[in-house]
Amino acid sequence: MELQTRLNHIHSEAEFNQVLEENRNVMICCGRMGPMCLPVYAAMEILKEQFQQVAFYDMPFDHPEAHVIRKLSECRGFMGLPFTVYFKNGVVVKATTNIQTQDQVESILKAYY
Repeated sequence: MELQTRLNHIHSEAEFNQVLEENRNVMICCGRMGPMCLPVYAAMEILKEQFQQVAFYDMPFDHPEAHVIRKLSECRGFMGLPFTVYFKNGVVVKATTNIQTQDQVESILKAYY
């Protein structure tokens, strides 16, 4: 199960942990190939050139290993997809749910990275 994006993909809890260990700044979008998620993936694909200090990843929401995102306390109460989580030094600094525009994603990236 892999999302059809041009982003790096996370397939397991081990990969998730490795990504956080190896990268200071990480943005992970956990979702599906649906109308709420596609704009976020597109924004990430565009913004990854501007924010080269950030590692951009996706993760399929329905994959069993996606519990590493779904069960974060910062995502508690989220009802819509995608779950988008921003990490700095392995710690969540921001988490959003539902559709986000490129401007919204960019403003978060500027604020935290």
